Amino acid sequence: LYILFEKLSTGALKLTDTFSVSEKAWKTKGSKMFVQAGTRVDIENLIKGIATVSGNDACVVAMEGLFGSEEIGAIEMTKKALEIGMKNTVFKNSNGLPDPEHITTCADLATLSKRLIEDFPQYYHYVGEKEFTYNGIKQTNRNTLLGQMGIDGIKTGRTDLAGHGITISAKQKTDV
Repeated sequence: LYILFEKLSTGALKLTDTFSVSEKAWKTKGSKMFVQAGTRVDIENLIKGIATVSGNDACVVAMEGLFGSEEIGAIEMTKKALEIGMKNTVFKNSNGLPDPEHITTCADLATLSKRLIEDFPQYYHYVGEKEFTYNGIKQTNRNTLLGQMGIDGIKTGRTDLAGHGITISAKQKTDV
């Protein structure tokens, strides 16, 4: 999401631009946006698919569209992570699916979250959308805490090794 938001903010991408869906993306396991191989998906729907429903398939489409392959995308993601202050993160894929060399830390996820909020406030609303419909399939956000105690977004994740994880943000309510 950070890289997509960055490309949008510089004008290198528009929300209406489209990327092709490869067979690799379509076959990606885990949470899905349910893209169809051989079709094209616009950037806004890819963002919603990644942010709202943890679409592993959408992540692959985005990295293939931006960099030509998911593998090159992972290298670029790692470079960007270092650039924004994430000191202990190595990406081996676009979506966090298990790979023994794919690592991050809680501190790095906090850094990423902070930078996402500060660098791209105009796109932040995407990480707080409660539902997403694509290809006739309505799905709810995996972050079931949205709307509680001022929680307004960020991202959930899960792997067998790490279990469930979440980075959240909230706006403090003040009495005036």
